[in-house]
Amino acid sequence: MNHKHKSASKKYIAQFYKKNHASFLIALISSLLTAALNLWIAWMLQQMVDFVSGVSGAFGLPVLVWYVVSVVAAILLLKTMSYFSRPHFMEKAMRQYKDYAFHKLTQKNISAFYVENTANYISAFSNDAATVENGYLDMQFNILSNIFMLTGALLMMLMYHPLMTVIARAFFLLPIGVSYITGNRMETAERNISEKNSKLIATLKDSLSGFSIIKSFKAENAIFDLFAHNNTAAEQAKCKKRKLITVIGCLASVAGITAQLGTFLAGAWLASSGQDITPGILIAFINLTAYVIQPIQELPEQLASRKAAIALIDKLADSLEGNVRDEGMHIPNQLNTGITMKNVTFGYDAECDVLHNISTAFDAGKKYAIVGTSGSGKSTLLNLLMASHGNYSGQICYDGQEVKDISSESLYDIVSMIQQNVFIFNASIRDNITMFHEFPAAEVERAIELSGLSKLIKERGEDYLCGENGSGLSGGEKQRISIARSLLKKTKVLLVDEATAALDTETACQVSGAILGLEGVTGIVVTHALNETLLRQYDGIITLKNGSIVESGTFDELIAEKGYFYSLFTISQ
Repeated sequence: MNHKHKSASKKYIAQFYKKNHASFLIALISSLLTAALNLWIAWMLQQMVDFVSGVSGAFGLPVLVWYVVSVVAAILLLKTMSYFSRPHFMEKAMRQYKDYAFHKLTQKNISAFYVENTANYISAFSNDAATVENGYLDMQFNILSNIFMLTGALLMMLMYHPLMTVIARAFFLLPIGVSYITGNRMETAERNISEKNSKLIATLKDSLSGFSIIKSFKAENAIFDLFAHNNTAAEQAKCKKRKLITVIGCLASVAGITAQLGTFLAGAWLASSGQDITPGILIAFINLTAYVIQPIQELPEQLASRKAAIALIDKLADSLEGNVRDEGMHIPNQLNTGITMKNVTFGYDAECDVLHNISTAFDAGKKYAIVGTSGSGKSTLLNLLMASHGNYSGQICYDGQEVKDISSESLYDIVSMIQQNVFIFNASIRDNITMFHEFPAAEVERAIELSGLSKLIKERGEDYLCGENGSGLSGGEKQRISIARSLLKKTKVLLVDEATAALDTETACQVSGAILGLEGVTGIVVTHALNETLLRQYDGIITLKNGSIVESGTFDELIAEKGYFYSLFTISQ
């Protein structure tokens, strides 16, 4: 990962702690004090065993009872602190992280998801987010607690008996060696799970989106095989991770037991050799050895999980940093002279151009029709005017300002687009029209009337829930909503891509007439319906063929030329 993306991932991590420091510190303090309490209990056990063994200098029973009561009270206090701080910290941290990531997602180009796999983002906000929550946020408390306990236990062992501590440290090399060997494998396993899960989600998403196609072409078995293949790959990746965890745990357990028993035997030998080791100290050493071995066993897996979680954060940051339209200059919310295209050439693939050397002008306030056969580049031309793609050659200018240099916010204040494929949110009809903004009631009513939605509103009401992607509406009803939302926005430029294709003839003429009647609006309409009455109302008609402009002019001019447009029009009648 380059320096830019490392910096970007730090911004995502910073969201965990933004205005969340108090909860984090309280949760951390309770975690560290709990570790300290374990060390205190080890010291108390030493005192208890020495008291029972009759070692001189050991605390008496009343003092030990007082310490036990204190430990119980301390446990209750620390658990209460954790109850009120840790869940609150985790909730706010994940909420801010996902909010920030989604905000960055909304800053991408319109064209971003033509080239990116949306399943990666679904995985990032679901499976990967759970890994980040457990492997980074929750794990950081365990890591710091284990480091604190490891350090404290070693210091106490040194205070009890330096020689025995040196001997014990030799045994600690076993679990440390296991930790070193198994080091980075967890990160690789977690990344592999993320990638396989993304492919599975992509297959599921495609299957649901194209369900009607699957059924009509009887492709159920083929799609099932594809799903089963990706599902198997995802579960096998998880299985490998579980096996890895089992192997790490087994090796760590063997190394830990060997170290603990070895320390006990070394302590017994030193005690029998006349060293100053009481039974209480020996028991305390065994407990403290466990508090050293436990972190040594757990820390590698915990650090690997943390590293894997950070890798997923980096992966999301990398994805969200790409295909973002750089902010340009602010321009006034108006179009004075018009839009010009000069020698514009563009292709989705570098090897194959879709548009060839397009040069034309759209005067402000006038209406233009773009016609041509399927695949001639009509929709692509509109997408370029919407700044959906920036890798074209030539110039596209609004009032002389290159569109690449205009900020997205300014551009979308001026331009709106009615697309052939309409997306409808699972919200009310009104919210889908207003796009969750507030508008005067009269303006909403006007947009509803002009788009032909009055009958639908009367039958179902403005609060009718449209369903997932408008599943409760017909294609024509969804198209009308799309038209209404664009009319309501009242932009200076309206781009229309086959907006009336799903409408009946009468409604299509009504809507087209409404668009043509918008005063002060520059309208550029891609249309397949070559209706003479409507075509005569356009100020200009641009005819595309194989990505090039072959003719342009008014309806009468093009008919008189008896060229390509004349052929298209004649055939359509």
